[in-house]
Parts: sequence; structure tokens; C-alpha cells
Amino acid sequence: MTGFHGEYEATVDAKGRFLLPGGLKKQLPEGESRFILSRGFEKCLTLYPLKSWEIIIAKISQLNDFDPKVRQFRRQFLGGATEIELDNAGRMLLPASLKEFAGLSKDIVLAAALDRFEIWDAGKYKQLFEDFSPEAFSSLAQEVMTEKI
Repeated sequence: MTGFHGEYEATVDAKGRFLLPGGLKKQLPEGESRFILSRGFEKCLTLYPLKSWEIIIAKISQLNDFDPKVRQFRRQFLGGATEIELDNAGRMLLPASLKEFAGLSKDIVLAAALDRFEIWDAGKYKQLFEDFSPEAFSSLAQEVMTEKI
């Protein structure tokens, strides 16, 4: 997998469903219709195609159960993780608890994050970029993209 790209807008209906955007759908492997939806590290949701999720779960299952930090991480990361599937119309249902966690309203943005997508409330997503100056972005890029010796 080379990684997903792009930002896609969608609208959540009264039943908590949204139509998977066509541009995102084109990037998925043929026939992919099952996903894991979980809480993100920030106040967003993370949508993993099942194959991406399986790779992460394999790594998590190798962690030391006797370490309290590992147990806490697993609780936080896996709690609320829900398998969802596209319906016949190409829609996904957002579980109410996850929708509430991320503060999702009617307008959402699905933003690529390499092997997964983040689902943000459109207003919060826009604010992320308004609050982050070009100088701060440049500084962050230098910090994370420079090899540590």
C-alpha cells in the first residue's frame, strides 16, 4: 500500500450515516467494504480499512501484558473500536458514542493519514489549519523530518 491521500467532505444524515466519498473509495483495494472505526488521538475518529487494522493489531498483540502502560494504551486505543461495513448505498453508520466523542455534527471531513483516514467535524478541521501558522508548520516539519543522531 502506498498510502491514502486527500481530504473529502461528507454530510452526516439524521440517522448518523454518511456516504463514503468517491475519491476516497477509488483508493481502496477492490471490494473493500469492511472497516474498523475507533477514537483518534485527538478529538476525531480514525477509519481503518480492515487490512490496515490487522497490521496494527498484530503489533499491539506483541506488547508486554505485564506493563501497566501497555494495558492502559490498549484500553484507550481499542476501547470503542467498532467494525463497520458499507451498506448497499455506499454509506457508513457512525456509532453514537464515537460520534459524540469526536463532536461530529452534520458536516465532516475525511482526511488521509497514510494507511487510514481521520474523520473530523468540518469546523474543527478547518480550525486546525487556521490556528497553525506557516512558520509553526515549517518548524514542525524540520523537527520531525530531520534524522535524529
